[in-house]
Amino acid sequence: MLQALYLLNTDAYDKIYGAPEREAIAGMVEMVAPQQTAESVRADPELLAEVEAIFSGWGMALLDDAFLAAAPRLKIVFYGAGSIRGFTSDAAWERGITITSAYAANAVPVSEYTLSQILFSLKRGWEYVLGIKREQRWVRRLPVPGAFDSTVGLISLGMIGRLVLERLHAFDLNTIAYDPFITPADAAALGVTLVSLEELFERADVVSLHTPKLPETLGMITGAHLAAMKEGATFINTARGAIVREGEMIEVLQRRPDLTAILDVTDPEPPEADSPLYTLDNVILTPHIAGSMDAECRRMGQYMVEECRRYLNDEPLMWAIDRERARILA
Repeated sequence: MLQALYLLNTDAYDKIYGAPEREAIAGMVEMVAPQQTAESVRADPELLAEVEAIFSGWGMALLDDAFLAAAPRLKIVFYGAGSIRGFTSDAAWERGITITSAYAANAVPVSEYTLSQILFSLKRGWEYVLGIKREQRWVRRLPVPGAFDSTVGLISLGMIGRLVLERLHAFDLNTIAYDPFITPADAAALGVTLVSLEELFERADVVSLHTPKLPETLGMITGAHLAAMKEGATFINTARGAIVREGEMIEVLQRRPDLTAILDVTDPEPPEADSPLYTLDNVILTPHIAGSMDAECRRMGQYMVEECRRYLNDEPLMWAIDRERARILA
C-alpha cells in the first residue's frame, strides 16, 4: 500500500479530515506515523524517510531542500485547503512531485457567502438594517435595484468567480465581468458579458471582487473605480484586501454614504485599531469567514479522498496544480 502521513496543524487535521474521511483514507493507504506538524517533522525528519504521499492542509511544511532530502520517496501531496503557494518551492517542482489541492472545495462556501450578500445588497438590506439600528425607528424607503433586471459585476472569473456566476444564473439578473484572461468565446459559453474594469464599476448595482493576490493585482481597485459607482451600489470583497487601495476606498466611502462596502478581507487584516472601517456607517466587516469554516472544511477532506482514489486507480486527477497554475490561484 501507499505509505502516507498526515502533515498539517492539529486543528486543521481535526476539521478537514473527519471520521468518514480518515476511515476512507485508511482503506487506501498505510499511515507510517500518527498525524504530524511542520514542527514535529523538522525535529524528527526520519519520520519522512518512507513517506510516498502526504495528506495535508493549513500548516503544511515547506517543501524545501532539507525536507525533500528527508523524504526521498515522496511522490504526491494531497492538500486539503486552497492556495499551495505557501509551501511549494522550485525544488519540489523540479523533482516532479504531484500536488493536488482542494481549492475548488474551498470556493464553494465563498460563492455561497457572496451570493447571499449580492441578493441582500440588491435590496440595500444592510443600509436598512444599520439605519434602523442607528435611528431606533423605521427609516424611509430607499429606491432599490432588486433582483430583477439589475446588474451584477464580477471581477475575475476563476474558480470562485465562475461558481458565483453559475449561482447567479438562477435569478433574473444581468451579469457582466472583467477578466483579461477570458476570451469573448469563453464569456459567451459562460453566459456573461465582458466589459472593461471601468465600465463594470459604472454599470453594476453590485460589484464583487474575486481577483487573486499577485504582484500585478496589488492596488488594482482604485478610489476612482469606486467613485464611479451608481447611486446606492455595493462593493463586495472576498478576495484579498491588498487588491484594493484601502485609503482611497475609505475616502470615497466617507464622501458617498449611499455606497455600501462589504469587506470579508482587509489590508492589514484585521484593520488597525483606529481604522475608519470600524466606524463608517456604510461599511460591513466580517472576519474572513467566507471560506471554509468548521464543518465546511470536511468538504476539502472529501475532495482529497476522491483524488487519492483517482491516483491509486491511475485516473486523471481533477485538482492537480502545476507551477504556473499555482502562481495565479488565490
